[in-house]
Amino acid sequence: MSFLDDEIATQPADWARNVRRIPEFAASLPRPGERVAVVGCGTSYYVGLAYAALREEAGHGETDAYAASEYRTGRRYDRVLAISRSGTTTEILDLLPQLRGKVPITAITADPQQAISSVADDVVSLADVDEGSVLQTRFATTTLALLRAHLGEDLSATIADAESALHEPLPASLVDASQFTFLGRGWAYGLALEAALKLREAAQLWTEAYPVMEYRHGPISIAERGRATWILGSAPEGLADEIAETGAHVEQGRRDPMADLVRVHRLCVVRAEAAGLDADHPRNLTRSIVLGTAG
Repeated sequence: MSFLDDEIATQPADWARNVRRIPEFAASLPRPGERVAVVGCGTSYYVGLAYAALREEAGHGETDAYAASEYRTGRRYDRVLAISRSGTTTEILDLLPQLRGKVPITAITADPQQAISSVADDVVSLADVDEGSVLQTRFATTTLALLRAHLGEDLSATIADAESALHEPLPASLVDASQFTFLGRGWAYGLALEAALKLREAAQLWTEAYPVMEYRHGPISIAERGRATWILGSAPEGLADEIAETGAHVEQGRRDPMADLVRVHRLCVVRAEAAGLDADHPRNLTRSIVLGTAG
């Protein structure tokens, strides 16, 4: 068993446990009506994209998500929410000192002993979902579960969906596919990006991700037998049939998209093992991206 195997399996319990901590964290998290910027890198950025879409849909206020290196310093916000599992990511630690004192900063991290705590006004510690694997799974999904619950969502059905996702067999057409395209609408687009990233990191597969309505505008041209298109969440009527006509496998999620991401995590393990790869230590990656100083 790898770290990744164990960390995938704890996700439903992790979500349920941390959702119950909302009263502990509520004062530190964005309040209704605040104009919020969410910043992160890689997986954390994709969680930010999903949360930003959900927060605006719920009517809690304008919310933008940025890769930390792309933050627009000329825009005014009432709060910045920084997500970093390690608390040491270079782009986050470059950005937050520039904002300190100008806007309240809340950091969500799995390691509150790291530098991010010294440059944030409030820290939400999710140390109980820290990970031994380089690949992020449970920290990211637990962060999103916490944020969704704080928006007022009842995640009982989502947690139940994730429990079933841990045990349902994966179709052979996914286990054997040579290429994957993930699609999502609204908040699920962030999860589509994350799903593509996970399979790319773990198994070195050719993966892509698009907003679901953009798929017909070019990307469908690569669909063919032996490849897979995985739709997270809802899709326009007729799209699945169009994809099936190409010969590609169509995977249409019947669960909450976040629970369906758990199935993608399981596929990462299967495909990495089949390729003889160590999913805990993907090629060219480390647990935290700490960049050297130029010159």
